[in-house]
Amino acid sequence: MFFLRSPRAYSVAFASVLLALTACGPAVSEKGPERNTVQNNTAPMRPIEGIDAVPPELEETTGGKTGPTGGVMATPAPAPGTPVKTTVRVHYPNAAQITLQTGTGKIMLRGSEAPLSWTQSMTGAAQGDLATFEVDAPYGTTIEFKPVIEQGSPIWSIGANYKVAAGATREVYPHFFNGLGKVVTLFPAFHSTLIGNNRNITAYLPPSYDENTSATYPVLYMHDGQNLFDGGQAFGGNEWKVDETLNDGIYTGSLREIIVIGIANTSDRMSEYTPTKDASYGGGEGDEYLTFIRDELMPAVQNALRVQTGREATGLLGSSLGGLISAYAGVHYGQTFGIVGAMSPSTWWNKKFLIGDVKANPQTGNKRPLRVYVDSGDAGPSNDDVTNTATLAQTYKAQGFVEGQDFHYVVGSKHEHNEYYWAQRLPNALKFLFPE
Repeated sequence: MFFLRSPRAYSVAFASVLLALTACGPAVSEKGPERNTVQNNTAPMRPIEGIDAVPPELEETTGGKTGPTGGVMATPAPAPGTPVKTTVRVHYPNAAQITLQTGTGKIMLRGSEAPLSWTQSMTGAAQGDLATFEVDAPYGTTIEFKPVIEQGSPIWSIGANYKVAAGATREVYPHFFNGLGKVVTLFPAFHSTLIGNNRNITAYLPPSYDENTSATYPVLYMHDGQNLFDGGQAFGGNEWKVDETLNDGIYTGSLREIIVIGIANTSDRMSEYTPTKDASYGGGEGDEYLTFIRDELMPAVQNALRVQTGREATGLLGSSLGGLISAYAGVHYGQTFGIVGAMSPSTWWNKKFLIGDVKANPQTGNKRPLRVYVDSGDAGPSNDDVTNTATLAQTYKAQGFVEGQDFHYVVGSKHEHNEYYWAQRLPNALKFLFPE
């Protein structure tokens, strides 16, 4: 037995969503327009997990000089401890002269490795919206750092410490005054000429969006938009908690800042989310729906928001039939959607069409998704279709996808087929699909 959700359409107007920061985080003012203004956090936060790779020019490579036998000699890496130039580029509006309520300040840097210090700010070369800092750090070490706005006493950037490997260059887009993202109604009744209907389009904007106008962001398009942010509108009253998940993860450094576009479903949900017709349920208008996203919605979003373009920064994620259409998009629209998430995909649809489709269409070049995430639960009346989903995962691997590199498969123990459990698996999915 499998779950088919009754088609439901909603007209939703979302307000900005505020999430209380964790106990170790900075305090939040509750007064008037400064509700989201974070007071000075006066100490560095714990480091994030990610780290910039050692730059190619410092690795042992085969791009060196030609050897005496005509081969290529490896260029040796510097000896451990050898000072190597390390660059941090901080992007922030008016980095050299930031207007504050108490005067002006400028972007400076504090960090863990001399000449950086956690107690004294280092001055960089600031021009326009960019402040550049260069230090000589011992090769093989990792520098933790944080931008500050210096105005006598430092205003620390919000969130976890940044990291950079000695010898690398790190670009950062910090924020100092707002620790929370927000959910907005982007288009209350977006009309599709291709499909001939209207739907609500919502957007999650990350914490730095309004403050740091130098930043652009990867974008994740998610189906069933009314289930993502508001339990009052979500199916069964259980939302995915997308905004809470991202706010928490961005603050602790476990998740990257991204924009999420929530595409509301309509009364034609079953048809739009299915690529073929099923003998029992009909459907089969998935290509029209994906074309609507690509040719109508994406240009409108790119015009309205500071999203990064290109398939490497564009994702598609959904669950159930939304997982089905996302996986299908990865096979046939990989030039548009380089990042694909299929949570509890309806692999049973039309005699397991999706499994056969992945098998019959090996993707290569820019038609191949850069990252694919697949999961399911293993409980409930249908066991969340775990057996078929495991077969789907194995089919991806047979096509050359490698677990932990460009593919990740997860089975949620005792998880059933509903939003409550998809919300639990969402942080892991986002961490894999949008690595630091």
